[in-house]
Order: sequence, then structure tokens, then C-alpha cells
Amino acid sequence: MSESRALASEASLVLPNLSSVKFLGDIAGNRLLMGGLLICFLGMVFGFVMYKQLKGSSVHKCMREISELIYETCKTYLLTQGKFILVLWAFIAIIISAYFGWLSPVEGKPVALTLSIILLFSLVGIAGSYGVAWFGIRVNTFANSRTAFASLKGMPHPIYAIPLRAGMSIGIDAHQRRVGDHVVHLALRAG
Repeated sequence: MSESRALASEASLVLPNLSSVKFLGDIAGNRLLMGGLLICFLGMVFGFVMYKQLKGSSVHKCMREISELIYETCKTYLLTQGKFILVLWAFIAIIISAYFGWLSPVEGKPVALTLSIILLFSLVGIAGSYGVAWFGIRVNTFANSRTAFASLKGMPHPIYAIPLRAGMSIGIDAHQRRVGDHVVHLALRAG
């Protein structure tokens, strides 16, 4: 008995017409995709609003200077990492080009078009991750200095709320929030 192998890759997948495919009962695929893009857009708006609120919050001059120094240090690190990632990408692009250009080109598609699309979207993915890292560092440095200033003013609620709004306390569950709110309430009553 002979053994046969089927060779396939993601590049040879045939995507259906999304308007003809239904998900979750009666939702057309293209509507589901547009809904996902809308959620992404709303997330960007939310991030921008949080950024503006944090940037506009009161902060001590010295704390702002320290925060900016930390940000500049992080920015230098990110720029160095970005250069390294681009050099690494160049090596990966050579491998992608060899694979999809000579070893296993996509049947029925021009190699130049296939490689352009694959390489372009690999850069889009890298840019997206890089942008999120940059945004996170900026927001967190804003939040750190504003939280420190609130602690100097003896304001317990902002000490708790500023990092939460900035996304710095990911993983906090509802019980911890209730306990935190209770501690803030007691501190306000005592102060």
C-alpha cells in the first residue's frame, strides 16, 4: 500500500465570497468583518480620548519632567528595537521571497503581486505592533506622573482610578475593584 501526501499551504486557500457565508445564525460574513472593523475604530477613538484625558490631567512640573525623561529613554529603546526588527524583517523577507517566489509560488498569480502583498502586510503587522507599544509607553508615562501627583495631594480615588483608566491594571477582577473602592471610600471618610 503506498502512502500519499497532500501538499497545501495557507497561500492556496480559496476564500469564499463573504456575503454568501453566514455566521452565528444569520450574520453575513462581510457584515461580521465590517462589525469587527467598526470595533477596531471605536477602540482607536477610545484610546485617543484616554490619551487626551491623561495628557490634560494635572501634574507637578518636576513629575512631568521625570515622566518625559522616562518617555525619552523608552523612545530611544523603541527606535533601537525598531531598527533591529527591520533588519530581522529583511532576512525574513529574503526567506519569504525565496519560498513564494521560487520554491512554492502561488499558482495562477503573478509572483511580483504575491510577494508584494505578503511583504506589505508583514510590514503592516509590524507597524501595528510597534504603534501599540509606542502608544502604551506614552500613556503609561502620562499615567505614572499624574498618579504620583494625585498621591502628593492626598487624593486616594485618583491614585486608584488613573492607572485603571490608562489600562495599567489589566487582570484586576470585580472583587478586587470592590475591595479597592471600599478602601478608597474608607480613606475619604477618614481624611
